[in-house]
Amino acid sequence: MDFIIGLPRTQCHVDSIFVMVDRFSKMAHFITCKKIVDAIHIALLFFKEIVRLHGVPRFVISNHNIKFVSHFWRILCKKFDTKLQFSSAYPPQMDGQTKVVNRTLGGMLRFLVGEHPKQWDLTFPKLNSLSTAC
Repeated sequence: MDFIIGLPRTQCHVDSIFVMVDRFSKMAHFITCKKIVDAIHIALLFFKEIVRLHGVPRFVISNHNIKFVSHFWRILCKKFDTKLQFSSAYPPQMDGQTKVVNRTLGGMLRFLVGEHPKQWDLTFPKLNSLSTAC
């Protein structure tokens, strides 16, 4: 799990992408969201878009984002018997696949939005059917 942040705010008021990559299948999910959402909202997105399709994962690897190290997220993972693992900051040891996916997605978005960077969310559903509506 990771976030791509720092994107231009769109008309739908999203400015980030929640990225989930399955290490086994290499399948990636991209979920538009707001940078300011809390751990509970991220958990709701996680269940709505990931668990609904694939079931509860046995383990989740993420960086030390405050949303993932929160007491809420730790308890949630414990309740579902999901191991929560954290990658080291420099260099990322366990979530290298996600970093590669993030770089690739960044390049694709730059290419697709061209001169309209504040409309990246309109292009985004073409990349993945798991987008959120305004």
